[in-house]
This record gives sequence, structure tokens and C-alpha cells, in this order.
Amino acid sequence: MSYTIFRYEELEFRPPSRGNQNRGLAPLSEALQNMRANVWRLPPGVRGARHLEHVQDELFVVLDGTATMLLGDPPERVELPQGSVAAVESETALQLRNESGAETTVLIVGAPPVQGKADYLPDVD
Repeated sequence: MSYTIFRYEELEFRPPSRGNQNRGLAPLSEALQNMRANVWRLPPGVRGARHLEHVQDELFVVLDGTATMLLGDPPERVELPQGSVAAVESETALQLRNESGAETTVLIVGAPPVQGKADYLPDVD
């Protein structure tokens, strides 16, 4: 048996390796074998990359604030207040945004833990 406890107040947020550097990333994946997970802090007005995962299903849990997702192609705008969960199957175009006036915090989980199998799509309004 193995487990790791992550306490929110102890998470260490750092800039992501690419994209908007105003976002904060607290990686959780090192404690996992069959999925990836990160907690993201999104300041107001920040957009993640619009992309389409070919292998990974992704789960988005809004821990604080309100997130907006663009889902599908053409995109459908969905607002996700605190406590909302969005389950997105592979082959679905998506983009995570913070269109609110306050910081938003989102837990993102992807499975299987495959990286590099996504297409990045043009941003849309």
C-alpha cells in the first residue's frame, strides 16, 4: 500500500513549462502511476491552450472560483462554478479559461498518463 497526502496550503505552485506564464502549476503526477494530475491557479483573464487529446480522458474539478471551458468543435462555452466537475473524453477539443474577475483554482486529472499525444488548436473567442 502506498499513498501521498497533498495539503492545499502546502502546495508549491510554479510557472508551467509552456504557455501563459501567469498561471501557477502544482504537480501531483509524481505520486501517481496510472494517471496524471496537477492543480492549476488561473489569474483573471488567463487562457490555457486549446487542444485535443488523442489518448487521454481528462477530469476538471473547480476547487475555487469559476472556470470557463470551451468544449467541442465548434466550441460550446460552459461555465463551471466552484465544486463543478467536467469529464472530457479523448478526441474532444477543449480549452480551460478564467473569464472571471477573481483567481480560479482547478484540479486536472488525465488518464492514461500519456503525454505528447495532443494536437494544439487555434485559440477562439
